Amino acid sequence: MSDLAGVARHVLDVARAGIPGWRLVVVAPPGALPTRLREVGAEVREAPLGPDHGLRSSVAALREAVRDVRPAVVHSHLAHADIVAALAVGRGPRLVTTEHGIARDDLVYHRSSTRTRVMAAAHTARLRRFHAAIAVSRATAEAMADKWRTRREVVVVPNGVDPVTAPPRAPGLRILSLARLSPEKRLPALLDGFAALHATHPDARLTLAGVGPEEPVLRARVERLGLGAAVSLPGFVDPEPAMAEHDVLAMLSVWENCSYALLDAATRGMGVVASAVGGNPEILPPTSLVDAEEPDAVAAALAGQGLDLTTRPALEGWPSVADMCERIAATYASTGVR
Repeated sequence: MSDLAGVARHVLDVARAGIPGWRLVVVAPPGALPTRLREVGAEVREAPLGPDHGLRSSVAALREAVRDVRPAVVHSHLAHADIVAALAVGRGPRLVTTEHGIARDDLVYHRSSTRTRVMAAAHTARLRRFHAAIAVSRATAEAMADKWRTRREVVVVPNGVDPVTAPPRAPGLRILSLARLSPEKRLPALLDGFAALHATHPDARLTLAGVGPEEPVLRARVERLGLGAAVSLPGFVDPEPAMAEHDVLAMLSVWENCSYALLDAATRGMGVVASAVGGNPEILPPTSLVDAEEPDAVAAALAGQGLDLTTRPALEGWPSVADMCERIAATYASTGVR
């Protein structure tokens, strides 16, 4: 996936739309994000901030930014930035966090129970310093409350998306996965489901777009299933043209919070098949949700979403980017900042 997906996409959308009543300054490490932010007219400070630069450098960089900008609110995203903010910001600015990446099963992100306990303790401690916490789905908020014993109510602000003008869709069985090739995405289960679909619909095609450590395992599984002519692994692709060239987006992850890929697919009229986990049921109808470990159910859902346009998801009532930014502004106001 692109370096501008996920949280970077969220920050770009917020910067493009603006938070009503607020001046926004983004502090980010050098890379693609600052470049794109400047292209949309955002105010950006590049600094050695983030896991690649280490905790000490990140804390020093944020302290310098706070000293120069003198913000009323410091809004951080993801675990490392949250911990940096808790350590770097003194009295005065309100601290707000948005959680994008928690999972119900801790081992999705931490490969040992010891690491899980350490990180849970760190999150519980740092949240005591924050004046407000935002979650991108109800499932995310519930997981935060359960794991980190949040003292304040977690505000749910889903990722906003704007309608797009897309050509009318036709039925078809060109299946697309846009995901890192890693275990938590359960791509072997998608291959098994696709194999069942291909047995009854030999014209079906599957694209596993992305890079990651599971690529050799997936290629071997494709060959073992005899799907070499029907499945491609092209590496990184540009999501927009890829979505235009496929009929169904498939995502059988162990957990998702509020997936932009699912939201974008639905706004473009694609069929969508996803595991019934995390925030997915808050986005998708039952016709799009499956048990990833049941290949026949996955195959049936892929066929239904590909061939029956009436079952495809719509996002009626879903917040726009402007709606999202207004809810963020309201969260800032709730902290008592002036």
